[in-house]
Parts: sequence; structure tokens; C-alpha cells
Amino acid sequence: MEQSALLHWIVLPLLIFCSRILDVTLGTLRIIFLAKGNRIYAPILGFFEVLLWLIVMVNVVRTLDHPIYYIAYAGGFATGNYVGMLLEHKLALGLSMMRIVTAKDAEELIDHLRSAGYIVTEVLAHGNRGVVHVLFTVVRRKEVQHLVKLVREFNPKAFYTIEDVNYVSTNYALSIHHRKRQLRWPSVTKKK
Repeated sequence: MEQSALLHWIVLPLLIFCSRILDVTLGTLRIIFLAKGNRIYAPILGFFEVLLWLIVMVNVVRTLDHPIYYIAYAGGFATGNYVGMLLEHKLALGLSMMRIVTAKDAEELIDHLRSAGYIVTEVLAHGNRGVVHVLFTVVRRKEVQHLVKLVREFNPKAFYTIEDVNYVSTNYALSIHHRKRQLRWPSVTKKK
């Protein structure tokens, strides 16, 4: 009898909880891959997501008399969403466009970014306080934090925004691929 209680109150709820975490994590990643237009991984993840869901549902429906299974199911769902978002953040899939606005002369920053392999477009614009330089560059999401660090080192007062990019032209994408091998960054030194 004690072994049966252990199975019903601990083992099965824990299995349902962990399976649901995995299932929902796969679902979260699948949706992200779909949003980014990845036609290879999304269906594969979808297959395993539904397979796990079916396995879990069979166990939950078979034992409707144990409310702990419902709690394990719901808790696994909530935790799976959180784990999926954390995993997606760590993977940093896709591209981002960074828009940098600075009143300070941006030539040094532009030169450094271009020497590191970035394609940078500069536009002169008029802000609330006069002429500003607006820089645009598209980078892998994995590179965003490093790029932010570079911008802050060159101009801590620069304003910037970061947006997801769904598509870039082939030539631009090739330059990003080329930069992949050059991720060793020289330390940034300010001119005095």
C-alpha cells in the first residue's frame, strides 16, 4: 500500500510535472522558430511536443481522481513557459537591428564597428537639441550585448534602440556570416 501511495502522490505527479515542462518548453521554442521563419526545426519540435503532450494526457485522464495530477500538470505548464523563454534568451536566435543616436561625432565608433566587420549606415538628422548622427546596423542577437558595450564605451550618453529583424538581403546576410569568424574583439580605447 505504501508503494502505491508513493507512486500516486510523488512519482506520477513529478513525472507529469517534468514532462509538461519539457512539452511546453518545446512548444515555446517551436513558436519562436515559426515566428523567425525557421521551417526545419519548427515541425520537428512540434512532433515531439505533441507526442509528449499525448503521453502526459493519457496519465492525467486515466487517473482523474487525484487532484495532485492537475496541479502537477498546471505547474509544469507554467514552468515550461518560463523555461522556454529562458532557453530562447540564452540561444539568442535571429537578428536584431540597432539604431544608435548620438550628438557626439560618431566617426570613431563607425570606424571601429566597420573594422570589426559590421555594416554601418550613418544618417545625419535633427533632434530636439540640434544635429545628431543616427547609425543603423544589423547584428546577430548574440552580438547585441557586446555592441551595446562598444557604444557605451565610445559614448555613454548615446541613445539606442534594438529591434528584431525578420529578413535581410542575401548580400547583407553574407557579411554577417563572414563576421562570425571574427568575434575576437579588440579592446576599445577612447581617444583623448
